[in-house]
Amino acid sequence: MKNRKKIIAILMGDPSGIGGELISKILSHNILKKINIIIIGEKSIFDKYIAKQKVSKSIKYIRNINQIEFDNTNKIFFEITKQKTKFPIGKANKKSGISVLNSINLAVDLFNKKKIDGINFAPFNKTSLELAGMKVKDELHYFKNKFKIKSYVCELNVLNNFWTARVTSHIPLKEVAKNITIKNILEPIKLINKYLKMNGLKNPKIAVQALNPHAEFGSEEKKIIIPAIRRANRMKISTHGPLPCDTSFITAYKNKKYNCLVGMYHDAIQSGLKSFGFQKGVTVQGGLPIPITTPAHGTAFDIVGKNKANINATLESLKLLLRLLS
Repeated sequence: MKNRKKIIAILMGDPSGIGGELISKILSHNILKKINIIIIGEKSIFDKYIAKQKVSKSIKYIRNINQIEFDNTNKIFFEITKQKTKFPIGKANKKSGISVLNSINLAVDLFNKKKIDGINFAPFNKTSLELAGMKVKDELHYFKNKFKIKSYVCELNVLNNFWTARVTSHIPLKEVAKNITIKNILEPIKLINKYLKMNGLKNPKIAVQALNPHAEFGSEEKKIIIPAIRRANRMKISTHGPLPCDTSFITAYKNKKYNCLVGMYHDAIQSGLKSFGFQKGVTVQGGLPIPITTPAHGTAFDIVGKNKANINATLESLKLLLRLLS
């Protein structure tokens, strides 16, 4: 059993987005030869895209957990369709949100029953998830609740093996400053240090962004951020900064001075990361009991059905997932 293939659950993502196209396009890629996969999604959407590919005969279709068996194939499609549903194309809607939540619930159930080793998912749409009744702020915290864990979680973003984390995420900018505390800064530093080591780096070098322009037009750097950096170093985590946001990616990523960057708020990190590599970025759902990755881009409603979806980020997310599992 030690050398068996890893089993990855691949969620097709929002049925109204580009997930079906992305998943159908990667099924003939060499990376899948190394693993067994269970694709979870709506069969009507999958059929529409898989018809254009050359792998349909090698896929086993199931509806029940007890049917999971990789005998003559390494590709299983787990159909979650309850009834015939027509999903709006290229727009947020409740039906697609319900489908995504059903796929997450099934993936968590598969983990609890020790059927999978990792999860990869095509993009979700947060508006669709909210319309479907998701009460938490994002899919990361939905996963957290489904796994019934209380520990800290954080979305981590990766580009060319350069990692980022953020102290605050999906909150209004006016609320950021009051959430910048020593404790809140230390949590993503500790978590990203753990994941960098999981990814094979023995002694990660972590840089921390400032909150204010030039790291000086405000008091948070001296009163909160610098003390947090010092405390992290006392914990034997190599932590540096604060770096001014406007040059932090040049210093840390382009000049390769650090292995990762921890920012104070969403756009300070995401703007830099996506500018350097929008088509290759990966998101890791950090802190969960199973490695979970996804491409960092969205559902791309504007190109659904046009055969324009770029698979690079999806492939990168799978490659990273396998490294985290090795």
